[in-house]
Amino acid sequence: MDQTLEPLARSLRQAPVVDRDGYEYFVHGVTDGIPPVEPAVLRAIADGISERVDLEAVDKIVAPEAMGIHHGTALSIATDVPLVVVRKRSYDFPEEVAVHKETSYGESELYLNGVDAGDRVLLVDDVLSSGGTIEAVCDALETVEAELVDIVVVLRRVDADHADISRDVTSLLDVRVRDGRLEVLE
Repeated sequence: MDQTLEPLARSLRQAPVVDRDGYEYFVHGVTDGIPPVEPAVLRAIADGISERVDLEAVDKIVAPEAMGIHHGTALSIATDVPLVVVRKRSYDFPEEVAVHKETSYGESELYLNGVDAGDRVLLVDDVLSSGGTIEAVCDALETVEAELVDIVVVLRRVDADHADISRDVTSLLDVRVRDGRLEVLE
């Protein structure tokens, strides 16, 4: 394992798993803000993304609300690349793009503002499960004719069905739930 990510991996090994209408959902600061996310974990995430993406080729970091925000913020502070948050509420701006997202455990609307045609963007999110959030945000970015440089998630669930995702996604760590416990794959 990349030693940069050891604080993240160490923290994940203690994550509880809960049943959410038949879906085994792990609870962690990276994905839920519970328990609090330690600064060392956020630094590890920002450093891990910086090592994997050419940030010189990025004009804006795009992160979906809610759990992509703190990863995008940590990366923005570390790199001085502006952050755009894809919101769960509409502001009815003329250039706003609305998209419907469906995930393994729910569905909702997302709203993109602040990304223009030709902007080179990096999409950052917490976890890849079904891929529904990523696909929805990518659809919005295509609508505004932004250039998607890369997609990075902190965690990829290898035990989830990624049928909804048609794009390449880079993950910092791969995880799975087995026997009611979260495992970090080395």
